[in-house]
Amino acid sequence: MGLFGKTQEKPPKELVNEWSLKIRKEMRVVDRQIRDIQREEEKVKRSVKDAAKKGQKDVCVILAKEMIRSRKAVSKLYASKAHMNSVLMGMKNQLAVLRVAGSLQKSTEVMRAMQSLVKIPEIQATMRDLSKEMMKAGIIEEMLEDTFESMDDQEDMEEAAEMEIDKILFEITAGALGKAPSKHSRHLDRFAVIDAQAPSCTKASPLCCSFLTLAGSINTDFRAVTRKTKTEKENSLIDILS
Repeated sequence: MGLFGKTQEKPPKELVNEWSLKIRKEMRVVDRQIRDIQREEEKVKRSVKDAAKKGQKDVCVILAKEMIRSRKAVSKLYASKAHMNSVLMGMKNQLAVLRVAGSLQKSTEVMRAMQSLVKIPEIQATMRDLSKEMMKAGIIEEMLEDTFESMDDQEDMEEAAEMEIDKILFEITAGALGKAPSKHSRHLDRFAVIDAQAPSCTKASPLCCSFLTLAGSINTDFRAVTRKTKTEKENSLIDILS
């Protein structure tokens, strides 16, 4: 406590170091969560294989959807690690600025990363507290959370679940059932990696950013061209499992 009962504010350097420590701690938490989800996914995958051998197609669909959800969760957690790395780099830059200017400066890179991190349920509470501290210190401005979700998420999950069933059946029966991964699905997997990398490319060259934008649009086109109607997909799945 300072004079007249006021709390003495911490020096900027100490604040930045504390924020960096909290970010690193949350990264370790995320790593543990990724490992836990991946272990559970392996159990579910074995259950899918067992159900496929018994001809339990409904069970296969339900469990395959669980695998898709877990993989999407892992993908989001990896993206959150990339954003946390961006914040750590921003903290290093703040220390460099502090040595020269004697004060902390606003950072749009840190703000963008924090906007993404406060949406991750697993680390949301800590990231919100950090955001408030950074706003108070003047590094970022007040953030408005984007609550809109993609309308295609459910349909994409249906497609992904069916493709996963095809791949698992193909693997178990040595090609007697299911389908081998098609060329266009492998292309979509590659573009998915590019999509995950795009948010962390805050300091990339204009050419790199243009490429990522083009790749993302091609990814969308691939999904639009290869998407089947619901009836066609159901008939295809019944033929495979019959």
